[in-house]
Parts: sequence; C-alpha cells; structure tokens
Amino acid sequence: MLTKSFKLYKHQIELVIAYGEKNMAARFTAGFTAFVKGFLRLCPWILAFLFCFSFASAPARAGIYIMVDANGVSHFTNTPTSGKYRIFIREKSDPSPRSTPRTYTQNPAQYETLIKRYAKKYGVDTALIKAVIHAESDFNPYATSNKGAQGLMQLMPETARDLSVVDTFDPEDNIRGGVRYLKTLLKKFNGNLELSLAAYNAGPHCVNQFGKIPPYRETKRYIRKVLGYYKMYR
Repeated sequence: MLTKSFKLYKHQIELVIAYGEKNMAARFTAGFTAFVKGFLRLCPWILAFLFCFSFASAPARAGIYIMVDANGVSHFTNTPTSGKYRIFIREKSDPSPRSTPRTYTQNPAQYETLIKRYAKKYGVDTALIKAVIHAESDFNPYATSNKGAQGLMQLMPETARDLSVVDTFDPEDNIRGGVRYLKTLLKKFNGNLELSLAAYNAGPHCVNQFGKIPPYRETKRYIRKVLGYYKMYR
C-alpha cells in the first residue's frame, strides 16, 4: 500500500517537474523572441546614434591657421587653440597621412644646426640650402605639393627612396636627403647652379633632354626665387 502510494506520488512529482521545465522553456523562448524583436526595432536608432557620434567627433576645422606673436614669429597649426589664429590655407579635408595633429613654427633658426651639419658633410653652401628650403616649403616640415613632393626640401617619394630617406616629414631625414641630392646635381652639372636648380625642380632628365634650362615657366620662376633667397641668406 505504501509502495503504491509512493510510486503514485513520485509519478506526480515527475509530471510537475516535466511541466515546469516545459513551461520555463516556453517562457524563455517567448522572452528571447521579444528581446530580438525589440533589438531589431531599436537597431536603426542605434546605427543613427553611432553615425552622428562619429561625425561629431571628426575635426570641425580643416586647413592651416596662422598667428604672429609679439616677437614677430609666425606660428602655424591645423588645430587652433586660440582666437588669435586666423585661416592661412583653407582645405576641404586633411591630406595628411598622419593621424596626429601637426603644428609647426616658421622659424628657420631651428634648423640651423641640421643645415650646418649636412652642409659640411656634403660640401654645400648653407645659404643655398636655406634658399632651397625657403623656396620649396617655406620651412614647413609637413608641406606636401600637389605632385606628391614632401617635407622641407620637397622630396618626391621615389627620390627619397633612392636617398634612403625613411621619413620625409622628419626634418633631419629630409634635410640629409635633400642636401645629398642637391650635391649630386651640382656634381652632375659641373657646379652650374642654375642647371642644378633646374634639375632639382624639373628633374635631371629634363635638363639633359634640352641641354639647358627647360623652357618651363615654373622652372624659370623657381630658379629666380631660389637665387633671390640665396642672395638674401649669404
């Protein structure tokens, strides 16, 4: 009698457990389905929020700004921190390959040691090096031309590779490569300064092709500019 009652009781318990597990599974499935539906409804809003956040976090200003301090020194930056800065070059977007902000001061004296070091190493007049840098980049180590020339002495990427220049935006690396290249051209054209400058601007192949200064307005203007600065720095 007791055994029969125990078996019946055990069977009832098993039914309750089975029903409970089934009910819990059904409730879990329903809850998960509701969660997925809710997430899908919110998904467009989440994506919109992320898009707006990423857009808002982008730099609001594009271009190069200038400020002249009390000592007459020009300061340039693409991330102005003061209302004293005014727009110098307006850009549609930042063409820089680097993600870090680039700020520089137009102060030729800061490159004096580097210029003298490589002028002595390669046997090039310091005044000529300054004149080329002034004409090429206006002492902006981050300058990039529309043709792809980079840095203080505006080295083209292929020329920089030939000169073992690793970082064209590093002042020392750029000056070292640029002065070495200038010395190569001076030797190639037997010390003829105008032909060497023409080759620096238009390429030695153009000078070889014409056998004289190429008839390019830009090259002729470049030579006049460098020679003017050269006279000023001597």
